[in-house]
Amino acid sequence: MPNSTTTLDATDGLAFVKEVDQLGRSLAKVRDGVGKVIFGQQEVVDQTLVTVLAGGHALLIGVPGLAKTRLVETLGIILGLDDKRIQCTPDLMPADILGSEVLEEDAEGKRSFRFIRGPVFTQLLMADEINRASPRTQSALLQAMQEHTVSIAGQTHRLPEPFHVLATQNPLEQEGTYPLPEAQLDRFLLQVSVGYPDEQAERAMLLATTGSQEVEIERVLSGEQLLRAQKLLRRIPVGESVVDAILAIVRNGRPDSTDIEEVRRNVAWGPGPRASQALMLAIRARAVLDGRLAPSIDDVLALAHPVLRHRMALNFAARAEGVTLDSVIDRLCAPHR
Repeated sequence: MPNSTTTLDATDGLAFVKEVDQLGRSLAKVRDGVGKVIFGQQEVVDQTLVTVLAGGHALLIGVPGLAKTRLVETLGIILGLDDKRIQCTPDLMPADILGSEVLEEDAEGKRSFRFIRGPVFTQLLMADEINRASPRTQSALLQAMQEHTVSIAGQTHRLPEPFHVLATQNPLEQEGTYPLPEAQLDRFLLQVSVGYPDEQAERAMLLATTGSQEVEIERVLSGEQLLRAQKLLRRIPVGESVVDAILAIVRNGRPDSTDIEEVRRNVAWGPGPRASQALMLAIRARAVLDGRLAPSIDDVLALAHPVLRHRMALNFAARAEGVTLDSVIDRLCAPHR
């Protein structure tokens, strides 16, 4: 079957299959570990793991109290990553995230500036309620998320590797919130919708979290192993039919070039090339997470919504008529089901 990656010889192929298989077993342990703490949110957990494996950032959207913060804390422990948390508020300043220079005087009276690193210098950054931060503060994360560097006083500082931002946002219209600009939304690989757990999961959570016993979480991977896993994912072959499906879905989401009347009528602007790149990386991660050596069109359909819903916008008429982005994305996926 034709694929999008270079064909491996027999020896390299066997070693590659062994590496992917080992990674799949490790990820199964990661899933089990997270499942001891997070109840009834398997799809949310999987999409967050897909984001981290693909080397990206995730925006988790859900009402308060759905264990979004707990999920990030748990992933930091299980994946062996140094993690820090920022509680975003309207008065949060860029220096509170990036760090700042302070003037110090030594014993001889000589003065010099020393850079004190902010919480962004970590491997897993939790930005809680990111839409409560002002636009100026939100923009401070742009360079860090895209380039993994921070520029302060003319000096460029590298961030630790791997580096991931998992931000949360409450979907509530409240005072003191600032919608994220399109440029920043596009930096997130996936937008993960966090819903309510079902009754059985909520019962298990209720019993587990109100008792005297605490669940111990063990580390499964390390930062170095995660970096190797991210490089390994980029070598996974993707069939031409899967690549064609990605291109068809993304390109048909653009109102100026689509063949779908519903898109031309309802969409103000569609996904750019970064959406195709995000889908390509995410489907590879999902395949390995499920113990498979190559992604399928089913992976594309499963991840189309979290990849596209924050990279498209409806026009005013569509919003007035009650059209949703999810219904438009369903229409984009329909020919491939």
